[in-house]
Amino acid sequence: MTAVTTTQGHAPAIQINSFSELMRFAEIAAGSGMVPKDYVGKPAAILIAVQMGSELGLAPMQSMQNIAVINGRPSVWGDALLGLVKASPVCDDVVETLEGEGDRMTAICVAKRKGKSPVEARFSVQDAKDAALWTKQGPWKQYPKRMLQMRARGFALRDAFPDVLRGLITAEEAADIPQDDFRKSVSNQGPVDVTPKCQQIKEERPVDHVAFFTSRLKACSDTGCVLALEKKWEQTQAKARDAGRPISEEVLADVTDLFADRYGALHEAERQQADANAEVPAEEMPA
Repeated sequence: MTAVTTTQGHAPAIQINSFSELMRFAEIAAGSGMVPKDYVGKPAAILIAVQMGSELGLAPMQSMQNIAVINGRPSVWGDALLGLVKASPVCDDVVETLEGEGDRMTAICVAKRKGKSPVEARFSVQDAKDAALWTKQGPWKQYPKRMLQMRARGFALRDAFPDVLRGLITAEEAADIPQDDFRKSVSNQGPVDVTPKCQQIKEERPVDHVAFFTSRLKACSDTGCVLALEKKWEQTQAKARDAGRPISEEVLADVTDLFADRYGALHEAERQQADANAEVPAEEMPA
């Protein structure tokens, strides 16, 4: 792990240069009584918070003071979120205003990134009512203007500076996200067998075209029947080609020979019958 530096460029008094040093720092901080209550006696949580903070440009103590895990999701307090953005070299300006009074009050935040169009976010009293926040006990009752401001700020900064904030949301917003009932229900379920079920695959048996047409052609007593079978054979070849399984040249040649032989046999039979019909006894010949 590289040495942690703050966004202001000042090196902290304690330089952390390795995982073992970070772990030692977390253990000392967890028992110091000088950290937020969520980190007291939890060196592992401190380690993760400091690492996350270092990725954002926060010094170790800043990380513990400004990163909070609420409803199982890491978040940053709104003022720290604004500080991270303003300290970024890509930030041009952030302007926050409040317009209207009473139920018409709206918080506005305009975030300007260098070389980009301004991003504006609004959060009104009506928005808070629609989200069932306006009547919620706690900060929404005590500091309604501040809470409207934090919501507008969070939306604008996340939209304008996603690379700076790395997907983090404000702690004020995270506190308003209800517990995920779906996760609770899933965690209470027993183990689920996800082993793929074995399916019996029906293999297609290869068609013996030679045997098929041999038997059918034997049953043909005239060339009309052979002609009908020949059309059927042409359709079979076309279907095989369309399916990407063309019939082999050897089979094509064998079946072609079958048709030729049957045509020849029928023509010979017809000739013999014609010859037989032409043979007339001499006594039956007209005088």
